Amino acid sequence: MRLKRLSTWESQKHVQVMYLHTDGMGYRTIGKQLGEKATTVGSIIRKWKKFKMTVNHPRSGAPCKISPRGASMIMRKVRDQPRTTRQDPVNDLKRAGTTVSKKTIRNTLRRHGLKSCSARKEWEKVMWSDETKIELFGLNSTRHVWRKKMDEYNPKNTIPTVKHADGNIIIWGCFSAMGTGRLHRIEGRMDGAMYREILANNLLPSVRALKMGRGWVFQHDNYPKHTARATKEWLRSVSNTCSPHCRSLMAVILPQ
Repeated sequence: MRLKRLSTWESQKHVQVMYLHTDGMGYRTIGKQLGEKATTVGSIIRKWKKFKMTVNHPRSGAPCKISPRGASMIMRKVRDQPRTTRQDPVNDLKRAGTTVSKKTIRNTLRRHGLKSCSARKEWEKVMWSDETKIELFGLNSTRHVWRKKMDEYNPKNTIPTVKHADGNIIIWGCFSAMGTGRLHRIEGRMDGAMYREILANNLLPSVRALKMGRGWVFQHDNYPKHTARATKEWLRSVSNTCSPHCRSLMAVILPQ
């Protein structure tokens, strides 16, 4: 059995509760005066009436194996190294002479408000890509405007683009948090073979130029040329056999 000790401040608060109660004050009045909930005040008074004491009674269960100092050490390590496994604190405590299980470590972390979560993916490792059709309209309209030097990108001073008009180009491009990759103009109708050639000639050089390192993620939508079996096999072969820049590549397909 273990007895939870009350701090000096808690003991004084209990004495004040009983003093005000003997003066005839109600639970809510005492609670407002001492900054406590009425239910807390009632619990203290009922305990005094029944046991003639306000300290907590002995509780069942074994005492905690991890001392407050050990718990502080665990919390400090987890805050500094969030990827720490439960086995790491087990080993640290064992070297200090305390043997505990991984479950005990988990319970200690949870008592301090921490829980195990899957790490969010690093957006710096994602290479985004897509194709787009850009068309110009008003090809015969005026190409000159009167503007000030700093107003060159004001929408009134630019030639807008639309999705359907004469004079167009289709391009493939990619970008990541590290910067923009290559742009490739698509000539004619793109099929699966052309798409894989575009990736081979532009995707991998873009990854190297942006220095994305290992474990990067390639994103493209569910356009049929992207989800074709041959394209998936090509991506899989790139992940397994190409240079270290591409190892652990994972293709993510997003809906259009």
